[in-house]
Amino acid sequence: MTLRENGYFIQDLEVLEICKQFGTPLYVYDGEKIAQQVDSLKQAFSDVNLKIKYACKANTNISILKLMNRLGVELDVVSPQEMYLGLHAGFDSSQITFTSSGVSFDEIEEAVNNKVLVNIDNLPTLKLFGQKYGNSVPVMLRIRPNVIGGGNIKIMTGHKDSKFGIAIEQKEQILSIVSQFDIDVIGLHQHTGSDIKDGNTFVNAASVMLDLAFSFPNLKFMDFGGGFKVAYKEGDVSTNMQDLGKKLTKSFKDFCSKYGKELELWFEPGKYLVSESGYLFASANVVKENPNKTLIGLNTGLNHLIRPMMYDAYHEVINVSKPNKEASKMYDIVGYMCETDDIAKERNMPSANQNDVFCILNAGAYGFTMASNYNSRFKPAEVLIFENKAFLIRKREEFSDILNNQILIEF
Repeated sequence: MTLRENGYFIQDLEVLEICKQFGTPLYVYDGEKIAQQVDSLKQAFSDVNLKIKYACKANTNISILKLMNRLGVELDVVSPQEMYLGLHAGFDSSQITFTSSGVSFDEIEEAVNNKVLVNIDNLPTLKLFGQKYGNSVPVMLRIRPNVIGGGNIKIMTGHKDSKFGIAIEQKEQILSIVSQFDIDVIGLHQHTGSDIKDGNTFVNAASVMLDLAFSFPNLKFMDFGGGFKVAYKEGDVSTNMQDLGKKLTKSFKDFCSKYGKELELWFEPGKYLVSESGYLFASANVVKENPNKTLIGLNTGLNHLIRPMMYDAYHEVINVSKPNKEASKMYDIVGYMCETDDIAKERNMPSANQNDVFCILNAGAYGFTMASNYNSRFKPAEVLIFENKAFLIRKREEFSDILNNQILIEF
């Protein structure tokens, strides 16, 4: 989103006109920004055989998935439902991996039946997999490398107390099960966490994984996960992708030389690809003067974007109705839920009025996908801006959507 003389624009479309056309609250995604993020990752790792697997839990709208496919990005899913969304969006089953996390074995079988590569994260499931499939179905293993990384303890997944992955200390048990059932392990995977500022976290985790890899002679790829940091405000630190590319490329190529063949290097970014592309637009229901502070109450809240309340996440908020006004007053920006519902606190902004339109930035990842009907409120519409055109990619909910699947019993 850019500020021009007469207002804010996404590509060449004026933001207030988009909101007028589709209403608020409204999620809007900039397809051009997604393409830029894909390109930046490809450029950083241009010297290796790179494969990008979009962690679609970040944003599962089928039009976003279709765009990823068009950009040459494959898919990482974490549920059968995400798998079917990917297939519906046009991905071939060979382009999808299913990263399981403590799921029932029925889900593993469902993925295999759809010819989707399974990523196993615990020893009991690995044993069941071996008993049923032996070496007839390839598999990848999620390893917990005991490396700490991430912006919040709730999104750190590689440390020793995390529920995710098979602990690196269980190496001998892994090898015993693999040997017992002659399991065809073609890839190793780790994911340290999200919002990782220091690229050395990836290098450290990779070192653990590459050392383990020598115990598996049939590998085709190594998957180092995702979690790249994106900037949430001016001056914020983000992952230096070029520096990370140089460091990891060197260690990976050295490993491949010792391993005896060139493997693919996989990443599975989610937030990195879509976060900065997304905007949540909302209108001010009320500007509420309190003795100690002034509140701007929006027609959205934690039901549409839970990250500020769940993760204490910072999101920049802009009054797009006052594009050329100086910041003159401190506000707390809150939602309309019957719940403590802080979106942003102590933000210096231009003087606000009822019906002003506000934009919450970095809303492309874990926004709509974590939205709910709490307070029986509707989920918003979604729009994709692609090649300077605005496409409605999800209708705003109606009351019939709230009633859907409910059964009114007769007493």
